[in-house]
Amino acid sequence: MYGLNLGSVYALTALGYTMVYGIIRMINFAHGDFIMVGGFTLFYTIPVMNSLGLPPWFAVFAAIIVCVFVGVLTEQIAYKPVRGQSSTTALITALGMSLVLENGALVLFGSSPRNVPPMFSLPTITLFGASVSGQTLLTLGIGIIVMLVLSLFIKYTKLGKAMRAVPEDKTASTLVGINVNKIITITFAIGSGLAAVASMMYTTSYVSIKNELGITLGLKAFVAAVFGGIGSVTGAMAGGLLLGIIENLVKVYMLPGAYEAVTYMILIIVLLVRPTGLFGKAVSEKV
Repeated sequence: MYGLNLGSVYALTALGYTMVYGIIRMINFAHGDFIMVGGFTLFYTIPVMNSLGLPPWFAVFAAIIVCVFVGVLTEQIAYKPVRGQSSTTALITALGMSLVLENGALVLFGSSPRNVPPMFSLPTITLFGASVSGQTLLTLGIGIIVMLVLSLFIKYTKLGKAMRAVPEDKTASTLVGINVNKIITITFAIGSGLAAVASMMYTTSYVSIKNELGITLGLKAFVAAVFGGIGSVTGAMAGGLLLGIIENLVKVYMLPGAYEAVTYMILIIVLLVRPTGLFGKAVSEKV
């Protein structure tokens, strides 16, 4: 069940990657750092909620606001100027922003880990003879709800249809009245908001945060997104859950220190054997 819990966190994080990639075909490697930003926001706002007599989990709304602000600001300052340029330029920009956020957090908060106060007090439940923590069920449940809401939003709402149209043909989208810049900004806002939810679930289970959290969690979530099929909401969820379970099985039944190597081996194998992932679709380039 530990693997299911870890996989749910990966899945929530991978959903943010998928949102951005699905619209502008760019990997936002700074997404993991948005989760770090959300974690520090929770650390400082949970005591405020307690002092106001509000449930601690209300702090997630503050985290969403801060993460959306940071995400949109990042998109406007760093990513917007490199749209339409080579994939190498976009990749270097994304990695650079990740380093900026990571080192900015180091300056502001220091390198010492911070323990986020508990937001939930959940009992352990027995299912089919196995003990399952309430945190695991909550993380899994939130992940499934987010996946379903996103799928329905993208498929049926006017804004969601516009978000699907933009990556197909930006010029045609503009001709039919879609504001492409606005759609991309909204996509970053949604993805950044998801990062805040992921930070809530991560800190609920693992408590400790530090400035390097984003780079490690972000890389794992990227592997999960590629594994499931980057650009696919269902794939992000499935890839995250499977990766978490696989890592846990390696820790328990194989060499405990080998799970990191297995994670990146999965990435290499998927890229070689099935680059589109489990649920992804091949995208043809227009020339």
